[in-house]
Amino acid sequence: MRVLIVDDHPLFAKGLANLLAVRGAQVAGTASDGLEALSKVRETRPDIVLMDISMPRCGGLEATRLIKAEFPEVKIVMLTVSESEDDLFEAVKSGACGYLFKNVDADTLMDMLTGLERGEVAFSPGLTAKILEEFRRQASSRKEEDPPPLMPRQMEVLRLVASGMTYKEVGNALFISERTVKYHMKQILDQLHLNNRTEAIAYATKMRLANR
Repeated sequence: MRVLIVDDHPLFAKGLANLLAVRGAQVAGTASDGLEALSKVRETRPDIVLMDISMPRCGGLEATRLIKAEFPEVKIVMLTVSESEDDLFEAVKSGACGYLFKNVDADTLMDMLTGLERGEVAFSPGLTAKILEEFRRQASSRKEEDPPPLMPRQMEVLRLVASGMTYKEVGNALFISERTVKYHMKQILDQLHLNNRTEAIAYATKMRLANR
């Protein structure tokens, strides 16, 4: 596996890089903030990004959204000291497939990274239960007339798709790639619990989002 390490503490990043290399992983590089991380992902195309949350210039949560929008296939795991549930939930909503505390031992970390290649997720003990409970709470409290729980960019994509545009046309209109449009649509379907584009268009029409 090719791993990119994103952390603003050089000593920690170097130590982690050495640890991964000794255990057979290929370290694609390191970055000290989210914008550098995006640049390094474009340059090195890693399989996995180990991402800190609190960093200068661009933090890990925003970097995760930027990377997943452009490279949806890249797996991102937050590696952090933050035990904030808000950070945890926001990381998952942003597209992270794991959330690990920095006190994780080396063998557990490697096992979890290997599991990512099999389609598994990587969460420190107890966090998966918190995520499921929060999603259940949101689902039970959400009313049909509530506004859709979407990011502004997702709203733009859904509105244009519902107006009859193809994914390529939407990409041209928003100056993003067709692949990025497809990624946003997948996120929209997941968040709204819909099965396909047709249902998404019907939902947008019902909510009067379509611009016909």
